[in-house]
Amino acid sequence: MTTGKLIYVVEDEGDICTLVCGELERYGHHARAFRTGAQAMYALRQQLPDVCIIDLGLPDMDGLSLVRHLTEACETGVIILSGRNSATDKVLGLELGADDYVSKPFDPRELVARTNSFLRRRQKMSTLTTPVPAKCALFGDWSFDPATLTATHRSGTRETLSAAEAELLLGLLQSPRQILSREQLMNERLGSFDRCIDVRMSRIRKKLEQDPRNPQLIRTVYGAGYMLSAEVQWQSV
Repeated sequence: MTTGKLIYVVEDEGDICTLVCGELERYGHHARAFRTGAQAMYALRQQLPDVCIIDLGLPDMDGLSLVRHLTEACETGVIILSGRNSATDKVLGLELGADDYVSKPFDPRELVARTNSFLRRRQKMSTLTTPVPAKCALFGDWSFDPATLTATHRSGTRETLSAAEAELLLGLLQSPRQILSREQLMNERLGSFDRCIDVRMSRIRKKLEQDPRNPQLIRTVYGAGYMLSAEVQWQSV
């Protein structure tokens, strides 16, 4: 179930706050509105929501700073809601770790649908079992535990993936040394434009590749998709 989740709406326009919160609550969620980044930061120290919907044009800070804080320090979903519609802003928001980007003007029902889509993906990852339950994947110099969304290097370094990043990585791990198209890797729409898969794959490479600009572990097969070049073994946790 995706209903009954706590969702923060960080938006300085009161009418939009009322509209979004009302639509979220109509679908069974618990919504709280904040008009400034400072108000949201204070609330985040008290209780973490399941998802934060963030406008980039906040009166007291750049919304991207709040997005960066959430993706680096908190385990919560982030959906950007913004009037900045350029591809550059969208790519930057996703590279900072946002799970989706919705442009204004927007349909509140679509925003709720995207919120629920993220919640379903995260729930799928939290309950996901590999072909044998309670296993982690060993590949190259890394191990990946789907239960915690954590990749551990043999040196001891750990990297935490977002739910969307983990879903992409798991797709590659389940089909090693096979070329997977973007369509095969995308079980649901992961974002609002075509480069979503590429942006998230770039984030995975920054975490796992020794040289993200010359990836050896996750290779791009131009015109076809992506391929995990390592063998994969599944080991009980």
